Amino acid sequence: MLILTRKVGESIMIGDSVEVKVLGLRAGQIKLGIEAPKDLKVHREEIYERIRAEQEEESQAANK
Repeated sequence: MLILTRKVGESIMIGDSVEVKVLGLRAGQIKLGIEAPKDLKVHREEIYERIRAEQEEESQAANK
């Protein structure tokens, strides 16, 4: 895992097309802005895991 320290207003780049910017800090929460190409899906982890579980269930049902 890469660990970086950023201040509000600073960014990190992932590849050439994804920018993650620290927008704010408040009460133990960090607000991030993510700029990415429209064809790249960006989800919170819990949403991503739910989507994967649903896809796995659909795949198992199709194989029966």
